[in-house]
Amino acid sequence: MGTGVINQEKNIANVVVKGNPRIQMMKDHLFKEKRQISLERALLYTESYRQTEGEPTIIRRAKAVAHILTNVEISIRDGELLVGNRTVRPRSGILSPEMDPYWIMKEIDTIGTRPQDQFEFTEADKKIYREELYPYWEKHSMKDFINGELTDEVKTALKDEVFKLNQTDKGQGHIIMDFPGILSRGIDSYIEMLDKKIKETPNNHFYQAGKIVFKAMCDHFIRYAELAECMSRNEKEPQRYQELKIITKMCRKLSTEKPDSFYEALQLLWMTSIVGQYESNASSLSLGRMDQYLYPFYESSLQAGVDQEFLYEVLGDFYIKTNDVVLLRSESSAKCFAGFPTGYTVVLGGLNELGHTSVNPLSFVMLDIYHEILLPQPNLSVRMNELIPRRFLLKTVETIRLGTGIPQLFNDEVCVPAFLSKGVSLDDARDYATVGCVETSIPGKTYGLHDIALFNLLKIMELSMYELREDVDLTYNQLVETIEKKIDYYVELVVKGSNIVDLGHRHYAPTPFLSVLIEDCLENGKDVTEGGARYNFSGVQGIGEANLSDSMYVIKKMIFENEEMSFSQLVDALESNFTGEYVELQQHVIQDFEKFGNDNDELDRIAATLFRHYANELAKYENVRGGQFIPGAYTVSAHIPLGEAVGATPDGRKAQEQLADGGLSPMVGRDHLGPTAVLKSVSKLDNYLTVNGSLLNLKFQPNTLKGQQGLNKFADFLLAFTKLKIQHVQFNVQSKATLLEAQKHPEKYSGLLVRVAGYSAFFVDLNKQIQDDIIARVEHQL
Repeated sequence: MGTGVINQEKNIANVVVKGNPRIQMMKDHLFKEKRQISLERALLYTESYRQTEGEPTIIRRAKAVAHILTNVEISIRDGELLVGNRTVRPRSGILSPEMDPYWIMKEIDTIGTRPQDQFEFTEADKKIYREELYPYWEKHSMKDFINGELTDEVKTALKDEVFKLNQTDKGQGHIIMDFPGILSRGIDSYIEMLDKKIKETPNNHFYQAGKIVFKAMCDHFIRYAELAECMSRNEKEPQRYQELKIITKMCRKLSTEKPDSFYEALQLLWMTSIVGQYESNASSLSLGRMDQYLYPFYESSLQAGVDQEFLYEVLGDFYIKTNDVVLLRSESSAKCFAGFPTGYTVVLGGLNELGHTSVNPLSFVMLDIYHEILLPQPNLSVRMNELIPRRFLLKTVETIRLGTGIPQLFNDEVCVPAFLSKGVSLDDARDYATVGCVETSIPGKTYGLHDIALFNLLKIMELSMYELREDVDLTYNQLVETIEKKIDYYVELVVKGSNIVDLGHRHYAPTPFLSVLIEDCLENGKDVTEGGARYNFSGVQGIGEANLSDSMYVIKKMIFENEEMSFSQLVDALESNFTGEYVELQQHVIQDFEKFGNDNDELDRIAATLFRHYANELAKYENVRGGQFIPGAYTVSAHIPLGEAVGATPDGRKAQEQLADGGLSPMVGRDHLGPTAVLKSVSKLDNYLTVNGSLLNLKFQPNTLKGQQGLNKFADFLLAFTKLKIQHVQFNVQSKATLLEAQKHPEKYSGLLVRVAGYSAFFVDLNKQIQDDIIARVEHQL
């Protein structure tokens, strides 16, 4: 292995990263070529579907995945220790025309030049798509089903952009498979369990489908074993020859048996993820609590005398491979999820089943190696609680100081009781992890549809204001009541729409492989889309809390208390977009009224009250799987397109300007009393309600974390976050000057990472709107 990988200088985790030639080579290879569309999965999937017409959908899906695993081109890249890639060409975009063939046809000639997340689409592949793939899936896709089922009321709400339905054009992710289960059992064990179930209930298509994919996974491992063996015959470099022989032996073993070593466990973990990707082609097939379920393998490998340097290198290989998977989205979706948030989210630390800290040596190593990787994935998270060891807290701050926005932090003091309030057992609640960006979930037991819809609370205020503009007797309380009634009306509609999308996945995109790896599906004999999982949620994000509370505070003070102007005059000013006679009014409402994020009790209470109403109303509804709807408060990067749907608002925001970023972050530039005031404002929300996840962005000047004193001060700030019972926080630690320079000279800053929303992305990959938003965020100091 490479030399100089681990230096045992004294450090917080006893490991200092000095650079690894293999890891650097793999990083360079990953980004050498431009992103390109791959039709391979779509063609193989379609080929299988042509052969299985008339069979049950779940069997057709299983056979299609098996056909892909049997026929997809495979490769072992230079230097790889772990095998398994979705495509031979790195970072290719994979199409799913079975979900939605229409956006691809519409954007076929612009996908290479669109503002965000471009992919090359060769003319030859365009011809194949137009002549072979599109004609087959037209009028036969999941999108056709969803569009056909949506009611006129739901369609009107979508057109008015009160809410946005997600997951209508791709397979469902935002889930964590039972990785401890497959690592402790191996593939053959699942095939045996499925055989037993099939014998007991021979007509159950779910069991049959699961077996088809697991047997195909076994064969896929054998394909890699044979490829490695073939490559070894021609390999002249002794070290690489030995590596290929080990890969050959390992793949043959894992095709049936459970892993014994850390190396083998990482290989089976990665291949499980890849099979899940072939099945769903979905975002956020997240990885859960890797430091917990991999630690026994890590410890046993060290005890067996395996060089720690080698274990470090294999883990680095795994990290890099998570960046090989990039997701192809439509142009509108790319605006909401800009910068390829793949969702390989990993959680470190937290609590064990006894309620004690679960931080272990691997927790440190997994942060340490990120210091060398410095890529957007895996999306590392650290669970905070009052028991977190100071040493691990300081290692977390060291990693934040790198400036990549990783890791993000979650608060056990909020997340655990929040899950308990939804009927989750104590043991399961203590085991929570994160999926996607900031959504919380119970690993291996939940099908949560965590990102099913975005609900624009500010748009509802706007509709209410225009409806009431001529009411001369209007009171502030009547305005609030109207907003709450509209929330109730549109919540019912977003539930209807979300349930239709849910059914679309059931009828068109069951996931038998994934479902076998979700607890209770085998016992219930049901796919997750049928309600087979132990916990069944649907998550709808309430968007615009900061702008809503800022606007309502201005209305309350300026219109109803100070009586500076009439309500109808204010609506006129908004309709004019603060032009003409209302130019000075915009500065008045921005500068002379407090804003969310500055610890104003009266204002913060408005935010808490309106969000609580939304959350409680949503919680009244049940999804089609018999589970609950749960609220979240995060935007990903959708605060920009959702802002485009809203006219000027009383907080001084002009028409079509962005909303506050993140979800619970103050409006950009309005938090002027420092980071502690921001925390105190957010703490006044009922953070136990955001079971589906919330997001708070904060930006700090790099010198804030300078030296040991800076680390300690920031660590204390994180403990204050924990005690204030806030669910989530994440940080950008980049100077405004650096970001402006990167905007001017992107070629010099290709590796610059920033925190966008619940994920990090390369700054130069983001469109100018999002770049400007990140630049404009207030830089705090402690």
